[in-house]
Amino acid sequence: MMWAKIGTKLQRLPFGIVPGLTLTGLILLTRSLGLFQHFELSALDLLLRYRPFETLDERIVIVGIDEQDIKKLRQYPVADVEIATLITTLQQYKPRAIGLDIVRDLRVEPGYLERQKTLSDSQNLIVIEKVLKPSIAPPQNIPPSQIGFSDVIPDFDGQYRRILLGIPTKQDYKFSLSLRLAELYLAKENITLENGIHDPQTMRFGKTELPRFYPNTGGYVGTDAGGVQMLLNYRNSHNISPFRLLSLNDIKNNNFEPKWLEDKIILIGITSPSAPDLVNTNALNHSQLYGQIYGVEFQAHGISQILSAVLDNRPFLRTMSEGWEYLWIIAWGMLGIYLSRVTVTPLNNLLMIILSSFSLILICSLVLLIGWWLPVVPSLLTLVLNGVILTAFYQYEQKLQVKLEEHQRTIEHTFTVIHNGPLQTLAIVLRSLREKNVSQSELLQQLETLNLEIREIGDYLKQESITQDDSLRLGSGLKLNLAQPLHELLYEVFSNTLERNFPHFTTLKVKIRSFEPIDSGDLSNEEKRQLCQFLEEAICNVGKHASGVKKISAIGSIKNNWYTLTIQDNGKKSKITTTGRGTKQCQNLAKQLGGTFKREAIEPNGTCCELSWPLKSAPLRQDRKRSLF
Repeated sequence: MMWAKIGTKLQRLPFGIVPGLTLTGLILLTRSLGLFQHFELSALDLLLRYRPFETLDERIVIVGIDEQDIKKLRQYPVADVEIATLITTLQQYKPRAIGLDIVRDLRVEPGYLERQKTLSDSQNLIVIEKVLKPSIAPPQNIPPSQIGFSDVIPDFDGQYRRILLGIPTKQDYKFSLSLRLAELYLAKENITLENGIHDPQTMRFGKTELPRFYPNTGGYVGTDAGGVQMLLNYRNSHNISPFRLLSLNDIKNNNFEPKWLEDKIILIGITSPSAPDLVNTNALNHSQLYGQIYGVEFQAHGISQILSAVLDNRPFLRTMSEGWEYLWIIAWGMLGIYLSRVTVTPLNNLLMIILSSFSLILICSLVLLIGWWLPVVPSLLTLVLNGVILTAFYQYEQKLQVKLEEHQRTIEHTFTVIHNGPLQTLAIVLRSLREKNVSQSELLQQLETLNLEIREIGDYLKQESITQDDSLRLGSGLKLNLAQPLHELLYEVFSNTLERNFPHFTTLKVKIRSFEPIDSGDLSNEEKRQLCQFLEEAICNVGKHASGVKKISAIGSIKNNWYTLTIQDNGKKSKITTTGRGTKQCQNLAKQLGGTFKREAIEPNGTCCELSWPLKSAPLRQDRKRSLF
């Protein structure tokens, strides 16, 4: 029975596939137009924000000139002499590389010449320029290999999620500050910067190829991907920064451990709100400024991403190809279609949609930990919309189907009532006329009986709602309450039908009936009605066709948790048809109950009609009742 119900549901499943796929297609079209871009990027920020915290990256130290430093210097921009002194002091601790993330294209006296000499003498120092408009030139007399640009590219919402690694110019190819510093650090590990292998347009360090950003990477649509860009996998930390932070005064006062600077990358920058060099990001759980970090910290995240990927196998942020992303979205849309069909009630549907939505978010969160950015927003939208909207769609279809089934049952029940009542009487009248053995008074009485039966059936069908009624009208006019146990109903049907005026009942001598009781919850009222009508028609057929019948039995027995209803007589054989409407109704009833039906001749005389079906519950433990009269 269970598999039959599942099969029926699967057969009706295509009813929702067309509108479901149409809705999914509209979502895919909307995504391809970039209308989900803001939501997808915000979802990425949220998932990055709530990742597990990572340890401090001790390879990178930020020396920030903060508000207290500026107050003590009483000068901004910071004088060249302060920059020169700071670099000279830091060089004493033998850092592997120093990055000066402060614009120095003009003199800031005093100390210009001292600053120039310090910059020229520092072979492990990278200074900055700005390549994108408005451009800013680097300090003079610095070799190109010690210059990196500081340009960063915001998204349309002002958030920074990408780093620019390299960009071609009219003069030559420029590299970023973060890439230059990573290159210096990795050179000591004998790892050099080269072109990519799988993608010759990108860059790689050793075997680690940097995944290039494309215009339609992940949730981006039609974004400028000029130069070589890469998604930034921010390093999450429970502190205000995942890097060691020192101030200018900390260096002057030796307020640090020397090992913190030895063989490290040191980034020098501004960390003062009054001289803002700020980058917007919602991808970090903690920062000094809500929703913002200093530009020097942004550069540190870019360096840390490259070093961690090359040396620690920390994942870059990657995305699937567009084709796989669309298949991923469609798969969740199909799940929504399936849930809308198999959930029975709106509450169950809501619970399943919520559970599936949490599962989707959890999967995307876990996969992000290994570096894969999956399209969570359009997937969630297709899942929820298909699951919720199509549920209402299916509920309407289900109600419509129920009405059609009720209408069909009404037609079949009406025919059965007519067949077991007036049509049986009409058959007797026609047989009497053919055999010419009926008087006019008898014929008139039979016709009056037929007229009365037809009128009673009409009144019955007008007064009672077949689909909601709990009663059954037999062909004799007797009305039974279907709330009674099945075995009691069968007794009533057997006794009452044998009292009807059928020609071959006059020869009956032995009438046997025995119906074992079953659990009242095993059958619905509609199933009881059809079983009673089955017994009634079988007995009527004996009265019409079993010539010379002397014995009839109706037995309801239980064996191996199956119930078998058998009607048997010993009248002369009549032709057994397997194509009549009555036989088809019996076969449909057997199919509905998950059982079997058969009608066969018995040697030398008689017919056996048998209907069997499985019981849902254990049979009642009562003594079998048998009556003989």
